[in-house]
Amino acid sequence: MTTTPESIRTAPAPGSYELDQSHSHVSFSARHLMVTKVRGRFPVTAGKLVVGENPQDSSVEATIDVSAVESGDPKRDEHLRSPDFFHVEKFPTVTFRSTKVEDHGDGEFTLEGDLTVKDTTRPVTLKGEYLGSQESPWGDTRVGFSAEVEVSRKEWGLEWNVALETGGVLVGDKIKLTIDAEWVKA
Repeated sequence: MTTTPESIRTAPAPGSYELDQSHSHVSFSARHLMVTKVRGRFPVTAGKLVVGENPQDSSVEATIDVSAVESGDPKRDEHLRSPDFFHVEKFPTVTFRSTKVEDHGDGEFTLEGDLTVKDTTRPVTLKGEYLGSQESPWGDTRVGFSAEVEVSRKEWGLEWNVALETGGVLVGDKIKLTIDAEWVKA
């Protein structure tokens, strides 16, 4: 749990919020050669958050630019953009749309929604944390959230792999996604 002053940990003010792209991204980690983890990130390029009077009435939509993947290796990034993985010429973005919010108190929540990768939409459940609200030096109100989920990439048709002679595969199936997003009250 993140330590945040209680004065900014209360529930965010109800209303509409727009995404601050420069402070929002999705990071991922995947096993490589079964012995290490490769990490990378995608920018979140669009999004809308609506905070309801009752937290369970809130909703979020986000668009992730998979064509701008960064993993620290340009060759790997090109491979991730290819038809073997995201096929960004045809599917440059991934989208998420919430379907249910469950408030667990003390800033913790569960967010259910539909994740669309390529042409496949599947439900996911994210474990989230409300990080707080703050008036910025620019005269607006900012709120921050973080959420995590582990998914099977095969469920979205991302099946490329190479079998290893000693057993196992080059790229693990389980992918951990971490979403960090900052929103500006409209």
